Amino acid sequence: MSAVIKNILSALLAVVLCVSCTQKKSLSPLAYWMSENGKIKVLSTIAQIGDLVDAVGGERVDSLVLVPGELDPHSYELVKGDGEKLLKADLIFYIGLGLEHGASLSALLKSSDKAIPVGDEIRRISPHEILEKDEVVDPHIWMDVSLWQKAVGRIAERLSKADPDGAEYYTARAALLEKEMESTHLYMRDRLQQIPSDRRFLVTSHDAFRYFARSYLAEPREKDWSRRFTAPEGLAPDGQLNPVDIRRAIDFLHKHRIRVVFPESNVSRDAVAKIASASREMGIEVLLCKKPLYGDSTGGLPYLEMMRSNAEVIAEHLQD
Repeated sequence: MSAVIKNILSALLAVVLCVSCTQKKSLSPLAYWMSENGKIKVLSTIAQIGDLVDAVGGERVDSLVLVPGELDPHSYELVKGDGEKLLKADLIFYIGLGLEHGASLSALLKSSDKAIPVGDEIRRISPHEILEKDEVVDPHIWMDVSLWQKAVGRIAERLSKADPDGAEYYTARAALLEKEMESTHLYMRDRLQQIPSDRRFLVTSHDAFRYFARSYLAEPREKDWSRRFTAPEGLAPDGQLNPVDIRRAIDFLHKHRIRVVFPESNVSRDAVAKIASASREMGIEVLLCKKPLYGDSTGGLPYLEMMRSNAEVIAEHLQD
């Protein structure tokens, strides 16, 4: 190819990128995602997936998250406008494993041939790493960065299938993301393992932190890792506070001499506030942490920053 042609092509590419950038700035994120611009349209149910799609897809993909802000993904039901997003999407990534069990959303995801349950695919390749509680699958696999890292390859494969010309691009970006996730996982592990073992016990709002406890709070090869964590609400927070569960959490704090409980950003603080209040009435001084943890929601933070924030807040308060 001659230098002249190369220069012409480079100039045309610059114009296309400039127009695309200008259009993106002038439209809302949703309007831009809905626009026709030649990019792969990817819809993710939660931000924990969407952030991986952003990192792997880069400039070849338009990525949008369905469940916004601090809403509960467990019970999310479709609202006006969601149907158009689901129809527009070339690919839909969701967790599966029973997370998105709102009736309208669940039915649509299971019936769509362009919807990929990333969590279920991880379960197929690593069934021994998936947790259950009371014979119900725990869907919060993103709370262990090393386990969620397995989603990166699945996303890259699906994007490459939808856009073969970008396969090398996606593979290269996926490799970089996997290295960053591995580094974050090791950092979190080292940070939390600095806490003395007899203080590495956690109480949060609901059962979103079981993978976290197994990976970051337990001793290496600790068989009874589940003793490290408890929560007054189950795998899907429903706001129904059971006095028995409140009492169990108080006993847990007393047994392990833990003096702090952690609220989650998108779950009512009522349960953990009652635990702290009831503990104080029993003469046990328990602090309600002012900084929230992020489980079902990222709090607007990028996924890896969200996980580092969890590690730092927990380490800071359990070491006091």
